Amino acid sequence: MKKFMDEDFLLLSEPAKKLYHDYAENMPILDYHCHISPKEIAEDRHFDNITQVWLGGDHYKWRLMRAFGLDEKYMTGDASDKEKFLMFAKCLGRAVGNPLYHWAHLELKKYFGYDGVLNEKTAEEVYDICNKVLQSPDMSVRKLIKMSNVTLICTTDDPIDTLEWHDKIREDASFDVKVLPAWRPDKAKNIRKPEFVSYIDTLSEVSGVKINSFATLKEALRVRLDYFASKGCNVTDHALEYVMYKPATEAEIEEIFAKRLAGKELTYEEDLKYQTAFMLFEGEEIAKRDWVMQLHFGCKRDNNTPMFEKLGPDTGFDTIDAYYPMGELADFLDALHSKKMLPKTILYSLNPNDNKIINTTLNAFNEGPVVAKIQQGSAWWFNDTKLGMEQQLASVAESGNLSGFVGMLTDSRSFTSYTRHDYFRRILCNYLGSLVENGEYPAEDLDILGEIAADISYNNAVRYFKFPLETR
Repeated sequence: MKKFMDEDFLLLSEPAKKLYHDYAENMPILDYHCHISPKEIAEDRHFDNITQVWLGGDHYKWRLMRAFGLDEKYMTGDASDKEKFLMFAKCLGRAVGNPLYHWAHLELKKYFGYDGVLNEKTAEEVYDICNKVLQSPDMSVRKLIKMSNVTLICTTDDPIDTLEWHDKIREDASFDVKVLPAWRPDKAKNIRKPEFVSYIDTLSEVSGVKINSFATLKEALRVRLDYFASKGCNVTDHALEYVMYKPATEAEIEEIFAKRLAGKELTYEEDLKYQTAFMLFEGEEIAKRDWVMQLHFGCKRDNNTPMFEKLGPDTGFDTIDAYYPMGELADFLDALHSKKMLPKTILYSLNPNDNKIINTTLNAFNEGPVVAKIQQGSAWWFNDTKLGMEQQLASVAESGNLSGFVGMLTDSRSFTSYTRHDYFRRILCNYLGSLVENGEYPAEDLDILGEIAADISYNNAVRYFKFPLETR
């Protein structure tokens, strides 16, 4: 029987152990998509206690606690920070098979030096240990980032954002981790949302372009794209709710846009046409700038109406959407490709059933000179698990070029979630090692697999995104 989460955790063969310890373990971390706050990095926030680090805004943990029937006060309510932590610990001790069990213990070991087990019996002790560690000046946000061996972070930013905090970070010579903005224009895309018209007014003010048509909206967005580029941005992120490809004439889109600005409701069909036109525009602008376009889809958000009205979005009430017509996504990619305007693109679906479809679709558009120009992103959100990662890796390997994969990202709001990269690297090396162990890849070429493990861990992302970093 293996020891609980020892140095060879998840590494089930000698080749896997060698690949991890000799090639992947000590590679830096490049976090090209996350939701952490640039303001907290700029201000180098210190946390008062472990609850603030772990439970504040972490809907993964809230979902788990709700599954144990806890009162909402222990997640988002007025219970004390200590009460919230103790309740989480009680749930975690019984969360057998849940990736949170692994993530939590990796974080306790990495950042707090705690090698034990967190459960109801140890909760008080762990709470005190962690809080004592947090009092150290070495446990500020920046120190956590440096401790994690992070070289670059891309935050998630709206076109109207000032990016002032990115400026402050860049101008501070005492912090050498690059923190760059990423373009997230969903509020300009989601034309049926109640706040759309007021958002357009704000975008007009920020861009200096009077937006009274779809043409002027595009002009305003170009202004802001150029502004983001001046701050080092070279990656975008788009959340797609449903079918994307429904082409329409320019005149139709202008009519739809004018109708919405007049405060009128749009039909589902009109919404599809607008979002298609919007994303085609975005794709072309991204290609012109040689940026990377990330597309996230397959999520049905905010399903619990009473809780959404009480807490807002991103609070743990989203689900996998089983319906996403990949044929129309292929048409969307083809429309850009036919104009020689298909940028480097990463596709993420929340539905693991889409793995094979994604990989066959993207390989229809992979052409030189970029290695793996169109790729499937790392196992996302509900798939950010041992099984989810294994399935994603196997799907990419079976259908295309796993050695060109850009690897893991945190997609997190937590500064201690970088241990997920370690989790991923162990799973990656175990997968590659199993091919050797099973006679599916020659043991004599283990050095090649080692290079692949190192590239997926870090180097591929440096090359693919063209970040101002050196490969290792």
